[in-house]
Amino acid sequence: MNNMPAAVASLSAGLLLSAPAPVHAEPAGDPRIGLLAETTYADNGDPTLAALVGEALERNPGIREAELSSVAARHRIAQATALPDPTVSLTVHGQPPETRVGPQRGGIAVQQALPWFGKRADRGAVARTRADARDALVEAQRAAVVRDVKVAYYELAYLDRAIAVADQEADLLRLYETLAEARYSQGTGLQQSVVKLQAEVTRILSRRDALLQERIAAEAELNALRDRPAHDPLPGIRLRTRPATHMDDERLRELGRAHRPEVRVARLHMETERGNVRLARREPWPDIVLGAAWSPVGDRRDRAGRLVPPGDNGRDQFSVSVGVRIPLQRGRYAAGVREAAARLDAARAAFRRTVNDVDVAVRSAGARLTTIAERIHQHERALVPQAEQALRAAEAAYSAGTVDVLDLLDSEEMLLDARLALARLESDYMQALADMERAIGTAFPEASS
Repeated sequence: MNNMPAAVASLSAGLLLSAPAPVHAEPAGDPRIGLLAETTYADNGDPTLAALVGEALERNPGIREAELSSVAARHRIAQATALPDPTVSLTVHGQPPETRVGPQRGGIAVQQALPWFGKRADRGAVARTRADARDALVEAQRAAVVRDVKVAYYELAYLDRAIAVADQEADLLRLYETLAEARYSQGTGLQQSVVKLQAEVTRILSRRDALLQERIAAEAELNALRDRPAHDPLPGIRLRTRPATHMDDERLRELGRAHRPEVRVARLHMETERGNVRLARREPWPDIVLGAAWSPVGDRRDRAGRLVPPGDNGRDQFSVSVGVRIPLQRGRYAAGVREAAARLDAARAAFRRTVNDVDVAVRSAGARLTTIAERIHQHERALVPQAEQALRAAEAAYSAGTVDVLDLLDSEEMLLDARLALARLESDYMQALADMERAIGTAFPEASS
């Protein structure tokens, strides 16, 4: 046999041509680009991803928990600004004291405490900023879920691509095995070549099984984010366009500081602690207590009262009172102010830490994106084409009988590794883009072509 069978050549050519072509950025005229400032994430023109993210945002239990916590925090505002409950007291005399107008049998008194001017407003402001911080935490949870969905989605895309590559390689190896068996039966080949090819097919199938197990785990994770049963099947996923990126570190840091929900949370915590400082300084100011009392009075029954009843005989008594709370524990109030001031300083430090975390996350994601983009370029322009060329040369040499099956297998394995590495890098790139989106709190500004 001087020539490789046509079926092998055909499949080999088809396999080489099936390698993913380089992808390009979306056109600069994409209408979504003008809306990036108004959106929190990008779907990169992938309707399947958009549907999965939308479902997760609607159904994710973590988001629902954060939303309900935010609702609960809003109900704290009315509680913080409400007046204290009034006090009602009832007095009953065992022996009613005699007064000029008759015996006083008892009485009912009502007292209402009124916090000093500004205290209720401060409490309401503190409760309101806490509720705003809870709202920001909802956005942070939503952003985290979007990032997790994207990471799981792009992991599935890699696994589906890797499984497809493994299937193609297994088919090609089976054809190599058929060719080796034919050469062995004709006395021009070795049985050892057939055995090695069979072992290589088994190795590829074993790798495929491992990839399938990884896909099951990634599928379950994505289903959990959507609050779906872990065993719900997801269709095969294929990466679409790969957005082009331009790393403007200063602009990305500005975006992160402006849009990252955690920055807003930290800023609102600072505002909350400022309100607590104001409130602590008002605490020593005395609260006012207003009161009103009514005492029923009976008619006079003594001799003088019966003979000459007073004009207001038996008239009930009414009274009003005004009191203040005396702030005697000055040390306690001073300690409260110092505590509130310390908490404010801690909130300021937390805000600075959060901003620094944003800068670090932007820098880290940017470096990762740049590195992965360079490696993708290297694989697309050099490694994969070189591995394809090496496999063609090894096939021709094996067909001519100038190399043995080990050389052919080395070339096949080199191409397999190059394709899997490229698939891994493409998914890693999209996952890194999701991390960058999470770091800046909004969709990544795509580069113009």
